[in-house]
Amino acid sequence: MLEANFGTQAGFAASCKTLNRAIDELQPAIVHTHLAYADVVGAAVLTLRKGRRLTRRTTPLPRLFTSEHGIAGNDAVYHGSTWRSRLMETVHRVRLWATDGKIAVSRSTAEQMRRKWGARGVAVVYNGLDVAATASAVEAARVPAAPDSLRILSLSRLAPEKGLDVLIDAFALVRQQAPGATLEIAGSGELKEDLADQATSLGLGESVTFPGFVDPIEAMGRADVLVQLSVWENCSYTLLDAKAAGLAVVATAVGGNPEILSEEELVPSLAQLDRQAAVDAVAERILRVQNAPAPFSWAGKKQMGQQLVDLYKKVG
Repeated sequence: MLEANFGTQAGFAASCKTLNRAIDELQPAIVHTHLAYADVVGAAVLTLRKGRRLTRRTTPLPRLFTSEHGIAGNDAVYHGSTWRSRLMETVHRVRLWATDGKIAVSRSTAEQMRRKWGARGVAVVYNGLDVAATASAVEAARVPAAPDSLRILSLSRLAPEKGLDVLIDAFALVRQQAPGATLEIAGSGELKEDLADQATSLGLGESVTFPGFVDPIEAMGRADVLVQLSVWENCSYTLLDAKAAGLAVVATAVGGNPEILSEEELVPSLAQLDRQAAVDAVAERILRVQNAPAPFSWAGKKQMGQQLVDLYKKVG
């Protein structure tokens, strides 16, 4: 199967061979790649096929499109070292030369592509969402809240770039005004023990839970406020789903988040504040938004699909 012979686990040569075979067999008009590894494989394969086409006119040569989902203003978010970030910047600049259509999932993402990779002619196509279906699914999973409770939820990796230590400190302040508040930190990651120790040291007891991986629909059904304090986001499905579900939301004003949320739902990037100012800002915003979820509308999946079709047609 294709997935067994494509990807980092298969290796670059095998991945190229798999894509070449798929193009020969299916003869698609478009190859559309997502995520960095597939982007690089796609550009390499299509570049080689262009050379082959010079001597073998029957070689199928589809147009190449790429959608960028994960580029951050701070290189350290996705690349752990300066040399690696510079290497990947060069790789992306080169592979974009072989790309016919460039798509970003937010205006912020498009700007980063232009700034870092010199990308031109980038189109923005937001992640599509069936708002009504998401709202209905969460409503079916809704667990009624106890009187005077405030149920706060985080759905993310337990990793440094998610700001969960700030969230726990902020939650301790929230509990001073809302003693019945609870915090569910769902997900897994290397910080789980440290975060659990932090909650214990603050005397938060059973009001903070770490359930690991959860069904996100069920988790949102038992929550009132979703908090996401990431260092960077491009077009977060977590935020989109929470908004569709009617939850109140608090998130950092980074990347594409301001394109999804209102100003009242945003706090400054944690990098712009000292620790106590960040904690105070998050706690204040949680308490402010808890009873007033902002209205929400968003592009649907059909609209997203039509935008892609229109872009495909432009390149012929």
